[in-house]
Amino acid sequence: MASDTSWADRPGRMTPTEIDTSLPHSARAYGWMLGLKDNFPADRDFLLNLLPNFPECLDIARQNRQFLYRVVSYLAAPPEQGGAGISQFIDFGCGLPTGDNVHQVAKRFSADARVVYADIDPIVLTHGRALLAEDESTTIIQADMRDPAILQHPDLVRLIDFTQPVAVLYLSVGHHLKDDPGGGLADARDTLHAVIDHAVPGSHIAASQVVCDDPARGRAFGSAIDAAGIPWQSRTPAEFATLLDGLSPLNPGLVNLKEWRPDPNQPPLPSVDLALSPFEGRAQGSNLYEYGGVLTR
Repeated sequence: MASDTSWADRPGRMTPTEIDTSLPHSARAYGWMLGLKDNFPADRDFLLNLLPNFPECLDIARQNRQFLYRVVSYLAAPPEQGGAGISQFIDFGCGLPTGDNVHQVAKRFSADARVVYADIDPIVLTHGRALLAEDESTTIIQADMRDPAILQHPDLVRLIDFTQPVAVLYLSVGHHLKDDPGGGLADARDTLHAVIDHAVPGSHIAASQVVCDDPARGRAFGSAIDAAGIPWQSRTPAEFATLLDGLSPLNPGLVNLKEWRPDPNQPPLPSVDLALSPFEGRAQGSNLYEYGGVLTR
């Protein structure tokens, strides 16, 4: 993996050793709901306080991960198999590695698939580098997806050819993108459009966020997460769809993710921790759910 001292020294960029385990982090909390073990008491306490009021979160997290599998399968499959035939991917806000990661799914269809993962959490970087140590066609970078300079990162430039179609993934990260972030960072719409608006024809974007049909409940949900130090922007489905104006959704459009081309034969996720099992199956019929889809220019 290439190194770049000037990038590592950018103001505000954490190094892999600066892992604060005293505060909850979205990637680790999300990972616990997927059945992963790399989390800390602060992450577990955060969820166990949140879930009694918003039990849908467990199903939502797991449905999003299943969506990832279906999306990447479609994007990487060749046209003769009904897919988009894309061989290069950028996964923003990738989270901790688990089974059927983007590069593993993509390479089932395209042996020369290239994948760049990006996440701001240093523990994600540490685990990702261990997973990808022997893979020259896949890398992980630590960066803020809202920072326009991310597209100049040497590892991204090394692997991604922007003269060819690219798939850009913003899965379950829309809610972490503030409408007005400040500090020289891009707002939510500009972040989601940063790559796809300049990509060549044939490129795709997959994006999603947790939404609520009841704005008041959505604000209460967002406030509970914001209070824990995890940035959150509550939106209705229509408000999230507005961020993707100018792009064309593929069938079946922007929907509750469990309705996006369901595949009863896709691989199962790991079992949830016993402490989380009371919250399984609680998203059925809820007004709080993950919403998104796949779009093109």
